Amino acid sequence: MPLTPLPTLLVEPIVRQALIEDLGRAGDITTDAIAPADRVAAAVMASRQEGVVAGLDLAALAFRLMDPAIRFTAVLADGARVAPGAAVAAIEGPARGMLSAERVALNFVSRLSGVASATAALVASVARTKARIVCTRKTTPLLRSLEKYAVRAGGGANHRFGLDDAALIKDNHVAIAGGVAEAIGLVRRHVGHLVKIEVEVDTLAELEEALGAGVDAVLLDNMSLDDLRRAVAMIGGRAISEASGRVTLETAPAIAATGVDLISVGWLTHSAPILDIGLDAKV
Repeated sequence: MPLTPLPTLLVEPIVRQALIEDLGRAGDITTDAIAPADRVAAAVMASRQEGVVAGLDLAALAFRLMDPAIRFTAVLADGARVAPGAAVAAIEGPARGMLSAERVALNFVSRLSGVASATAALVASVARTKARIVCTRKTTPLLRSLEKYAVRAGGGANHRFGLDDAALIKDNHVAIAGGVAEAIGLVRRHVGHLVKIEVEVDTLAELEEALGAGVDAVLLDNMSLDDLRRAVAMIGGRAISEASGRVTLETAPAIAATGVDLISVGWLTHSAPILDIGLDAKV
């Protein structure tokens, strides 16, 4: 499925605010002192590591907002693999704007490419199974749309975006409601007919209760591989099965082999290392 770019209307305020944060109260005093106002420069954005690129539209927007005369030409598309030393984009235009926007542009591309690269590695690790890698709501505040986009760029899929687009009954909800079935019943009476309901279960007994109450999906939290296999057999296709908890690149293949439909991974968006991407001026 082709990767759809994020709407400019959505990302422009985020990029603009990042530039404002960096410029502070007096602008780029270093660049203003060194680069004449009429100086034109060219630079290459290149990756120093192997990975998957994401966030190039945000980088282009950062340069454009700083100075509309800057030309940003992407060499690769988001979702493409990049080799160490390979060019990602070419930039040309007023030197002052280029240098002032450099860090913000690189921060976005490096961060999102890191998420995309980590996702791609996990997706590859379960490629021989039916399991799909999905992200969670463990995202950087205010950057959720960007980080979830990066997961898609890496070949993963998105879980719910917020508290309002699906009902996910977790252990604390169950505790307050007084039980799994009680929580499901309360949610079903509250939400509309188009809202999906998922419930988190820690044991096979809770799973049996959830299936009896009827749900669209079950989150099998921190279960052993044996219990995951039993859970998939119990579900028998009646609901979507999602495994979660302590998932790593090493453990993902065995989890996927149990037959679950989804594997949700929080660290993709809260702890994935950046992809080291730099900008070098041509002189």
